[in-house]
Amino acid sequence: MHSTVKNLLDIESNIKIHLDELKINKIPKIIAVSKTFKIDKILPLIDHGHMDFGENKVQEAIEKWSEIKKNNSSIKLHMIGKLQTNKVKFAVKLFDYIHSVDSEKLAKKIAEEQNKLNKKIKIFLQVNIGEENQKSGINKNDVRHLVSYCKEIGLDLIGLMCIPPINVDPENYFKEMSILNESLGFSDLSMGMSSDFLIAAKYLSTFVRVGSSIFGQRS
Repeated sequence: MHSTVKNLLDIESNIKIHLDELKINKIPKIIAVSKTFKIDKILPLIDHGHMDFGENKVQEAIEKWSEIKKNNSSIKLHMIGKLQTNKVKFAVKLFDYIHSVDSEKLAKKIAEEQNKLNKKIKIFLQVNIGEENQKSGINKNDVRHLVSYCKEIGLDLIGLMCIPPINVDPENYFKEMSILNESLGFSDLSMGMSSDFLIAAKYLSTFVRVGSSIFGQRS
């Protein structure tokens, strides 16, 4: 068994045990964050049947995934990095989910490009839950306004996404996001990474974005 597959199975098992103890039956999907990793590390996961992968650079994703996705329509590709408006037309062609929408300008561009292709991308709004100046995402006080705008222009908005501040306990941030997400009527929530996916799962995250715990440390 390839090391990436073993790592994935260990993570799935740890999540299930953790949620069983908490009597939670909502198991999150694992997005294998394959950014910077070559395809030889990724193919064993595809062969195993894992279909959700995350990238944060459009150009890298095009080079890596275009052919593979043509040959395997079950693969779901998630854009998890900051998306520039000038890359939207390329992103919409390739990706199935965009987790990092944080402005009306970006939302409008996605709506325009997906209408041209007659394609519906599933969208998460990125919330700057820790109110950090250096981090992307909208202020939590502006979320409702952007939700309304996205719905008006026909985006398939399915939930919120966050990256809590590093080197602090993320629990309160995840709890706050979960409450906010539910108050908006969303059933999907994108939060949790290699260091904190078990805590995110406790607060009903439906997508956890796990890279180094599956693929190893990036060089």
